Amino acid sequence: MIKRIAQTAGYTGLLAALLLTLLQSLWVSPLILQAETYENAPVAEVHTHAAHEAEAAHSHDPEAWAPADGWQRLLSTTGANLVVAVGFALMLAGLYTLRAPTRTAEGVLWGLAGFAVCCLAPNLGLPPELPGTAAAELGLRQTWWIATAASTAVALALLIFGRGWLLKIIGGLLLVLPHVVGAPQPEAHHSLAPAALEQQFVIASLLTNAVFWLALGLISAWLYRRSAA
Repeated sequence: MIKRIAQTAGYTGLLAALLLTLLQSLWVSPLILQAETYENAPVAEVHTHAAHEAEAAHSHDPEAWAPADGWQRLLSTTGANLVVAVGFALMLAGLYTLRAPTRTAEGVLWGLAGFAVCCLAPNLGLPPELPGTAAAELGLRQTWWIATAASTAVALALLIFGRGWLLKIIGGLLLVLPHVVGAPQPEAHHSLAPAALEQQFVIASLLTNAVFWLALGLISAWLYRRSAA
């Protein structure tokens, strides 16, 4: 069982991470690089009061290391994607031991559930942010993100697998609870990048993550069923 989970997660994570890196390189990374031109622009070139406040909210340590454009950034992105993809694939493979997919196509449903838990629900309160965007304190955002993902996961489990209306009602309440509480927000919303660029980045991030999770679900379900056979 452990070998089956490890093999499924390893191969799934590798393939999904490579796909995600490719999509990010073609679509997401160019938007980040474009936003960094606004963030790194001299203050004299930024004329709006909002831009000054956003820049102050995102001051960086000049001695902090950051990957250079090119192979360093690509390698760092690939490594981070691989760690994340294998971790998520381990979670899916572990869940398959409790409810094994009877068809490979069921991986799509598991992938959609993972996308809803880890991307869609948190992004309703904390959408992806470009460099130079004002944001609330990091610890508060991380706490809200984790609570939202956990609440959404439990809610979906109760709504789909729960027996009886009481469990389904509890699931529905857990689904909306984080959004009723609300995500932590900055005192004022400011961004150095144009609004149109921010909108493109949000759409690109959501769509690339949707493809990533669908790939995770399909590949993991296929490999798990293949190893079981």
